[in-house]
Amino acid sequence: MAAERRARTGGRAARPGRLPWHRSLLVRLLAASITIAVCSVAATAWLAARTTTSALQREQGQVLADDARIYDTLMGYAAAHTDWSAVKPALARLAERTGRHITLTTQDRRPVAVSGPASQDLPTRASALVDPLRADPALLPGVQADGIDPRAVGPYRLPAAERKQLSHLARTLRTCLRGTGFSAGVTEGASGRPSLVMTGDTGIQRKVGEVCGVFALDEPTRTEKRALDRLNALVGGCLKRQGLDPVVVGLGFAPAESVSEPVRRCVDTARREQLAPYVAPPVLLFVASAAGSPAAPGFDLSSANTAKVAGVAALVLVLTLAVTVTVGTRLVRPLRALTDAARHPTQEHLRVPVTTHDEIGHLAAAFNDLSERRERLEEQRKAMVSDVAHELRTPLTTIRGWLEAAQDGLAASDEAFVASLLEEALLLQHIVDDLQHLAQADAGRLRLHAEPLSPRDLLDQVAAAHRGRAETAGVTLTTRIENAPTLYADPARLRQTVGNLLSNAIRHTPAGGTVTLGCRGDGEEIVIEVADTGTGIAAADLPRVFDRFWRADRARGRQTGGSGLGLAIVRQLTEAHGGTVTVTSTPGTETVFTLRLPATPDEALLPR
Repeated sequence: MAAERRARTGGRAARPGRLPWHRSLLVRLLAASITIAVCSVAATAWLAARTTTSALQREQGQVLADDARIYDTLMGYAAAHTDWSAVKPALARLAERTGRHITLTTQDRRPVAVSGPASQDLPTRASALVDPLRADPALLPGVQADGIDPRAVGPYRLPAAERKQLSHLARTLRTCLRGTGFSAGVTEGASGRPSLVMTGDTGIQRKVGEVCGVFALDEPTRTEKRALDRLNALVGGCLKRQGLDPVVVGLGFAPAESVSEPVRRCVDTARREQLAPYVAPPVLLFVASAAGSPAAPGFDLSSANTAKVAGVAALVLVLTLAVTVTVGTRLVRPLRALTDAARHPTQEHLRVPVTTHDEIGHLAAAFNDLSERRERLEEQRKAMVSDVAHELRTPLTTIRGWLEAAQDGLAASDEAFVASLLEEALLLQHIVDDLQHLAQADAGRLRLHAEPLSPRDLLDQVAAAHRGRAETAGVTLTTRIENAPTLYADPARLRQTVGNLLSNAIRHTPAGGTVTLGCRGDGEEIVIEVADTGTGIAAADLPRVFDRFWRADRARGRQTGGSGLGLAIVRQLTEAHGGTVTVTSTPGTETVFTLRLPATPDEALLPR
């Protein structure tokens, strides 16, 4: 083979070609680092833009919130006052809290009140119209559909006496409701009228309300009756001018029955006419940035700033390349050492120095472990070939000798001659069968046909099969089978496993000794034990008991020592069932082989 390779390569040993640059680890690392750097720069720019956008959005949201606060405060002032003469302190407080410049003018833009110096020019468009009788729902979410600020109560504002009387009644009703186990609270409106707030089912509220008389709180007071009479008169006049039937408006400022849109417009018009003398006149609201406040910095991408960004990005790329080349070189050097070592597998005891403690160092250590295991496996292979040759030579030599003797007329071909040759052939077949089992297990082709079986029945069968041999050897064979659950296993393979252990125990137990076959349940495992009172195994030999072709006494012959493969087969079959096999021994006293098999079936054993 070496000569053929030299012939194909012009007389020189074949050497692998240079690695293409696009497959080099260093080039890949460079490409990955450059990509990461570019992505980092792009992500940083994107993050800066997003941050700026978020800041602007937050600032805009704060501005809108401040505008809404200014509008709500001024609407509340207008609803409770008849003019704007005392609004200056309120404007000053709002300007201080919001940092805005606030100006109020009449609808023809004559100044009414200013939060600060009046030197600023007014914007072309007003921020809002402050009119409690025509509120903007976008700036005042709590306003009703009629557009009238609920804080504009006018003639419906209760005097102190009526307010005290209604408050006392509300507290009395609340006590009654709580006495019935109903949750209720008292709130007070802008006019000073208290109201009960109840939670729960509406039907139950109505029944409990009737018991406690809560509807008495809905009756208008003397002040409210006068105001309602005036309102109904205004509504009636409007409806009469339009040729519509009169309606009655109560404290809810809505007709008692469903009405048409013209009727509703009459009610809204009448309410505004009634409340107009009690609220401040409409004014225009102008809100602007305070004088002298700096403008928010923008995101300037001028030529100079663009050059700075490009310079920083180039610097990041250069640093990335330098670091990547340095790190990549340090990574590639031990990999090249590993590659050179892997190209010379025939050199014995080849090791790669482990100079780092990172992934490359771990790889070098793993390579050294692999080389050591390879050497160990090679030694085992050589020893196994030698053992196989030795084990096969003995029966083959015997068969050849007898056949040559028969051919030369030195041995008669009688029944004893044939029986002797058959015995040697059976021994040879036994070795070959054991080797085949181990080869199948090593290649992963060992097939198990598992089924539920009784450990007691299986062990009784194995004991019965070996009882005659034990009696011939003068060994007492006993069984001790406790309550063991059903086992899921291949019956033929398990009988072979236990049989090998039992045969080995009888072989190494002198006459008068005892071999005990036991079985018991241990949690989620089934334990099978084969104990003998034979010669025992030295502590130094215990780790090698399950090695192939190993015998404790190398001087034993085949007729007394076995093939040396039985215990190796035991380990392979036990592990194929998902179990373990161990051995303990006290030389001259007792040796115990223990099989531990899972009580629940292994998924690999289930039929598919």
